[in-house]
Amino acid sequence: MADPYAKLAELGLTLPQVAAPVAAYVPAVQSGKLVYVSGQVPIAEGKVLATGKVGAGISPEQAKDLAERCALNALAAIDSLVGLENVVKIVKVTGFVASADGFTGQPGVINGASELFGAVFGEAGQHARSAVGVAELPLGVPVEVDVIVEVA
Repeated sequence: MADPYAKLAELGLTLPQVAAPVAAYVPAVQSGKLVYVSGQVPIAEGKVLATGKVGAGISPEQAKDLAERCALNALAAIDSLVGLENVVKIVKVTGFVASADGFTGQPGVINGASELFGAVFGEAGQHARSAVGVAELPLGVPVEVDVIVEVA
């Protein structure tokens, strides 16, 4: 597998600081060879990047970019716990999309996260996934992503 840090640099991305939890949980937990990352929202430098619902004020394209940011925040949580160099496989991604009535493009939104994992980890970034429309998300954000990864 290619160096994930080099792949991030090629993409023009740097790992952010791990987002502080907004409630009683930790960003990531390891159990055996699996790391479970708590739901990550589109936060940068401690600030929410957008609020609203996809299909009403937030475009699917903007939401896809926000899902990529959620995935980048997840990578930061993984890195802080075990180091990205120890990731063997992205196993499962779950994406939640705060959706306006009638919006059914959740899979395209969550592709923002899936495509980042693929770009960083190649074949090891291919994963099982759910993309779910919901009424509301924490802090009013339009997208939240959690991930399960296998580590060495």
